[in-house]
Amino acid sequence: MTQSEKKFENVKDQVAGKAKEVTGKVTKDKKLESEGKTQDLIGKAKDKFEDAKEAAKGAVESIKKMGK
Repeated sequence: MTQSEKKFENVKDQVAGKAKEVTGKVTKDKKLESEGKTQDLIGKAKDKFEDAKEAAKGAVESIKKMGK
């Protein structure tokens, strides 16, 4: 899976989670609201993890270039 596809999946999780959260609030369904918050946070965490992975990759590449 490419970086763009991963980012898209993470954003999709965030949007779906937010939709569940709002639906839960409107319908007073605490379980659905909680599931939505969790899904949103998971999407955000995955996104941050991907960013960190890319930053680490860039740092490794920079170090490799310095050693040449």
